[in-house]
Amino acid sequence: MAERSIGVGLIGLGVVGGQVARVLLGKSEILAEQAGCPVVLRRVKVLDVDLSRPQAQEMSSQLLTTDDDEFFTTAGIDIIVEAIGGEEPARRYLERALRAGKHVVTANKEVIAKYGTELITLAQRQQVSLNYEAAVGGGIPLIAPFQRDLVANDIKGIYAIINGTTNYILTRMSREGTDFAAALAQAQELGYAEADPGNDIDGIDAAYKLAILASLAFQIQVRPDEIFCEGISRLSSCDFRYARELGFAIKLLAIAKQSNNSIEVRVHPVFIPEDYFLAKVDGVYNAVLVEGDLCGQVIFLGEGAGALPTASAVVADVIRAARDIVYGVGSQTVWEVQPGRSIKPMPDIITRYYIRMNIADRAGVLAQIAGVLGEGDISISSAIQKEADEVTRTAEIVIMTHPAQEKAMQHAMEELGHLEAVREINNFIRVEV
Repeated sequence: MAERSIGVGLIGLGVVGGQVARVLLGKSEILAEQAGCPVVLRRVKVLDVDLSRPQAQEMSSQLLTTDDDEFFTTAGIDIIVEAIGGEEPARRYLERALRAGKHVVTANKEVIAKYGTELITLAQRQQVSLNYEAAVGGGIPLIAPFQRDLVANDIKGIYAIINGTTNYILTRMSREGTDFAAALAQAQELGYAEADPGNDIDGIDAAYKLAILASLAFQIQVRPDEIFCEGISRLSSCDFRYARELGFAIKLLAIAKQSNNSIEVRVHPVFIPEDYFLAKVDGVYNAVLVEGDLCGQVIFLGEGAGALPTASAVVADVIRAARDIVYGVGSQTVWEVQPGRSIKPMPDIITRYYIRMNIADRAGVLAQIAGVLGEGDISISSAIQKEADEVTRTAEIVIMTHPAQEKAMQHAMEELGHLEAVREINNFIRVEV
């Protein structure tokens, strides 16, 4: 075993940071064997709020500091772990660490999605590594396979359930017929959803993760604001009931796939066939299906969040960086950007659609609807009239279309909304088959 030791500086002692500290302090012998030398937690940069946490109370006060400069000038730190999340000051800390020639480990999906290219360029210039395995999928190994194991493949597509909160909510709605508000409240009670769940239920969290995976898979810089993003709050329990009748499940899916020289990147609820693997991924589990020209379909499955799975990925990155230092390996950070590819505009994508409408219960209405769809070259696969209300003389109708272009579909939806016979367009969901 090498005589030297590898020093670690940790920023943040919250849920994830606290668990990372426990692993570094409690499994030091095992980690030393894995790294090739002792891995020592030398300093922890904490926020004032962190000082009252149980983990901080258990640690030596000499390890803790609230001062940025004191932390970054601590002698003997080789690797800096950022575990505070959010955009700022995390981005600033990561940049400062890299400029100081430190190897960096982070679980910060937002910063990597927004500034990954710039940070990786800086890491390469400084000949250090930027490790972010925990940024996507928590404890599910995803980044390393894209950087190493799948590089011989021409990746055709990525289809991913990568937000445990929304998958839990959709599972409850599907299994129990619960409405969205009740399922969300249940997720919050169990700690699966934050008090402010906006990033999860609006699909923003999934978009951050998809930006990272798509950038790696297709060697194109994909920024979160280039990803079409639609959340789950418009879904109703009856949508799940109709989906089952039609042989589908509903999932919030992150999709990235090649289309000639352009890349589709989108996050939104989808109908997927109920016998499809991703349709069976329930609860807080995440799953990522990758399709390559050589490997075929490869599936990654596991708990995508939580302190333990995330700490597992963070500490694995620490060990990887420590090995690089011990054995003299240079920067292995990879995020190549190839010219000639672009993001396909959402209006140009082609898929099938599910439409649920409340219409006047009288003859000729379906013909009017078919006429509007036909003008957009949208053909109807099936149309089922549901639950007529004799008092209001209205009925609910469910329409499934054949593949159509998004911009034609959006125009048709606007025109349908102007029909006197269409009382309300209740929902509109894309279909992936």
